[in-house]
Amino acid sequence: MLANRPVYDEEHALLRDSVRRFAAANIAPRFQEWEKAGIIDRALWPAAGAAGLLCPQVPEASGGIGGDFRHNAVVIEELAYSGFAGPATDFSVHSDVCCGYLLRYGTEEQKRTWLPRMVAGEAVCAIAMTEPGTGSDLQGIRTRAVREGDEYVISGQKTFISNGQMCDLVIAVVRTNPDGGSRGMSLILVETDHPGFRHGRNLDKLGHLSSDTSELFFDQVRVPVGNLLGCEGGAMAALMSELPQERLTIALHSIASAQKAFDITKAYVLERKAFGQAIGTFQNTRFKLADLKSDLQVGWAYVDQCLAQHIRGELTTYAASTAKLWTTEMHGRLVDQCLQFFGGYGFMREYEICRLFADARVLRIYGGTSEIMRELISRSL
Repeated sequence: MLANRPVYDEEHALLRDSVRRFAAANIAPRFQEWEKAGIIDRALWPAAGAAGLLCPQVPEASGGIGGDFRHNAVVIEELAYSGFAGPATDFSVHSDVCCGYLLRYGTEEQKRTWLPRMVAGEAVCAIAMTEPGTGSDLQGIRTRAVREGDEYVISGQKTFISNGQMCDLVIAVVRTNPDGGSRGMSLILVETDHPGFRHGRNLDKLGHLSSDTSELFFDQVRVPVGNLLGCEGGAMAALMSELPQERLTIALHSIASAQKAFDITKAYVLERKAFGQAIGTFQNTRFKLADLKSDLQVGWAYVDQCLAQHIRGELTTYAASTAKLWTTEMHGRLVDQCLQFFGGYGFMREYEICRLFADARVLRIYGGTSEIMRELISRSL
């Protein structure tokens, strides 16, 4: 299902082949090592940049290939289908989330400074929203940025930040007006070599083990006023405009991973025997697989519809929320059923289905929980 879909053309097919070759040559040989270490090798970033896998939507003048978001989608799908959830998450946060904010809200100077380095993999970017006491309720953010002359002084703490160990640049969601409510929040670029900034511990997770996920600490970090991304007080509006794309990327990741779980399970049940015959020949197995395949076909159709809408600039919050909700919930049901077909072997991490099961769980949480998606969708009823 990944290839030969109407939403893509020949150029995207060539990129798809390139991503597959890159993953086989640069990720597969060391993936288990990175899973144990809880972080990928820094050298993977410039290698991905040289292969054209990072920020492909960036214009050629800024070092990119000048693609549209379908190029990003190809990278997401192929890395997710490969089963390399950690690198897929790292690259997606950098290319599909952070880069979008810089392209849309960055000044010309900010773009000149950061986009070429992000495309090349020389600078890794993270976005810091979540705090220890604030997840889905963004208005509860407490990290402060106080203006003093030509600088902002930032103090606070963030957690669950993807690329948190590796990042050179953080898009920090901060409160610039303590009494401004949703209009009192701003986005500020923070270079991680500034005094007062500290990477916290690399968090120990259920899945996506090779994706570094960290706490970040800001202790009176001073940055120039020119590091403001967009306008002061404009963070909530910026987040609301960019979150549909982020949720589409999660839906793409989720359905590609679900497809991988289905494909390896189908192969397994045709080989595994019980009571003298392949378990794939039992009616119960065939009917359950038929249900899962139907779910996948429906999911791909809707995700492709949303992707086409996004390319035209027509993707709504409600459509993106629906894609994320339905796809990630379906993914959870599918991978659970697939693991069941493996029996006891499915509980062993040496079997890929076990890792796919663990990696699937967070997709119903980050980018907005399923409950938040339902709340957003309900507003359109």
